[in-house]
Order: sequence, then structure tokens, then C-alpha cells
Amino acid sequence: MEKQVVLLSLIALTFYNLASAFEPKPLQDFCIADTNSSERVNGLVCKNPMLAHADDFSFNGFHVAGNTSNPFGSRVTPVTVTQLAGLNTLDISMARIDYAPWGISPPQTHPRAFEILTVLEGSLLVGFITSNPENHLITKVLQKGDAFVFPVGLIHFQGNVGYGDAIALAALSSQNPGVITIANAVFGSNPPIASEVLAKAFQIDKEVVDQLQSKF
Repeated sequence: MEKQVVLLSLIALTFYNLASAFEPKPLQDFCIADTNSSERVNGLVCKNPMLAHADDFSFNGFHVAGNTSNPFGSRVTPVTVTQLAGLNTLDISMARIDYAPWGISPPQTHPRAFEILTVLEGSLLVGFITSNPENHLITKVLQKGDAFVFPVGLIHFQGNVGYGDAIALAALSSQNPGVITIANAVFGSNPPIASEVLAKAFQIDKEVVDQLQSKF
């Protein structure tokens, strides 16, 4: 069952990418990332294709449960071009997300990719918020086998609403989708945003801002 769900997610993502892609299409069979190169390009430099081997295109680890012993009660196991060099220029990446009971994947955005999430185990409350001025919340509880799409750049979240562990598999339309966790970015930036700015933006006391910044 899990294999079928994963296959359906990948097929859906593949057809969407054929219709609309956010990254340049490759001009060769593949472009394995050369992690030893110091050249700076939009993406990563290709290594000599004659040096390609199977390990450049494979990842071993999605069968391993992530450690959810953290304040959020979740753990992401990503497979981007950083973990899998063969993804370079292919407009796709994946991630396994493990959730402890009532664990969450906090509000976040992916600046360079949309995401399709498939529930493999458990029940997840998911949702995203549309852009200003509506800021409309679109949300649903997903069960095992359900899938949900998060549009590119929009704030979204997931939460385990069951009493057992939950597992999801995400596919994203970029080799390097990026992630901006809202709370970390706003209250944990380096250097920090002036507390006076955040106090006015959130309409709260400066002392509350200072307390929040101390947590990130």
C-alpha cells in the first residue's frame, strides 16, 4: 500500500512538472552535482558524466524513523541535491516527515517549490494560508493514503492529530526548495530584528518580543 501511495504522488508531481516548471530544464541526460567545485552558478556545477555511478542516483534512509524528541515533536529527513547529487537540475526533491503524537511541522514556506504531501501512517491536520489581503486558511484532516498540495511560497503547516506516531512523504518541485520557518525567521534572525519593529508589527509589548526572541 505504501509503495502504491508513493508511486501515485510521484506520478502526480511528474505530470505537473511537465506542464509548469520553476527551474531551467536540463540540456543533457543528467548533471550530477560536483560538490568539490568552487564555481558559483545558479545550481551546482556538473561533474564529468563519465565518472557517474549508481550511488550518485540513490539514497538509503527513508526506512529509518526520524528522532522526534524535540520541542516540535517532528523530524524531517530531506533528500535534496545536498543529499543526492543526481538530483541536480531535475526539479524535484523529497522528504520523509515523522511526527510524534500531537507533534507539528510548524508554519513555514518553501520559496522555490510547491509541495505534495502524502500520509503514510496516522492522521494529519494540514493547511495553508493565502496571500494578503484575504489570508484565507484552507485546512483539512488527512488520513492514511490521502494527499494534499501546498502552493509555492505560501505559509503551511502539519500537525499529528492522532494518539500514535504519524509518517508523511513529501515531494517538492525543486532540487533545492528551501525552507523558511516563520517563527525562527521572525524571532531568531541573525542579527535580530529590532524589538520595537516586531512589537508594532504584532501589536504586543516589547517585553513579549524579548521573551520570544530569547527562545530562538
